[in-house]
Amino acid sequence: MIRLAGARKAFYRGSPDERRALDDVSLDIASGSFVVVIGSNGAGKSTLLNAIAGVVELDAGAITIGTSEVTRWPVHRRAALLARVLQDPMQGTLPTLSVEENLALAEMRAAGRGLGRAITRARRERYAALLAAYGLGLESRLRASAGSLSGGQRQVLALVMAVMASPQVLLLDEHAAALDPRTAGVVMAATLRAVAASDLSTLMVTHNMQHAIRYGDRLLMMEAGRILLDVAGEEKARLTVDTLVERFRLADDRMLLA
Repeated sequence: MIRLAGARKAFYRGSPDERRALDDVSLDIASGSFVVVIGSNGAGKSTLLNAIAGVVELDAGAITIGTSEVTRWPVHRRAALLARVLQDPMQGTLPTLSVEENLALAEMRAAGRGLGRAITRARRERYAALLAAYGLGLESRLRASAGSLSGGQRQVLALVMAVMASPQVLLLDEHAAALDPRTAGVVMAATLRAVAASDLSTLMVTHNMQHAIRYGDRLLMMEAGRILLDVAGEEKARLTVDTLVERFRLADDRMLLA
């Protein structure tokens, strides 16, 4: 479960350029729910994820993950509860380490010397079996450097690394946006597999309206730091790109009149 209560965050406070990235956002996300967040640039989508991850400190409000109130926890302390996959396939892995070393690093939650010695035969076999399920041939490239992988392969590796420590929450910040459509489809299929296998509470930020409609069981639309639209279930299932654009226009008009 994730709960935000009265979350507020402004950038450039007190200046003419002050911008409200989160404007009194209150939100409950049930355990195991897959929530997609869309909105225009500057709407507050990434700030929402960064606040949950601890990268951005709230000006006001509270954040709870599971039974823990984490509002003032630093990033490293929240790492036991959540994992992130970012937009750039180069950010989620260490390019100079091999595939299996990256996986060992994720599993051990510690960097440093001796990773090679930490990779036992049993671990290598387990990593191969884990990667084989994604159908990208990564199980045969365990000793290849992560930097030699394609963008899609590396993003799937980052995804697998993210869920290895059994977090409660998975945060996906435009994690398929930098990929071509075919590769993005592969990564999204891998995402669904990983989320289902671990029963994660998931928040996925995207600009892709097709993805917003197709994936997840709940959709949030943000603008100017506020949630303008919150749909789930059959209402979400009936959405099309055209109806979503229209819902956004109507919600935006209501906000301007408020």
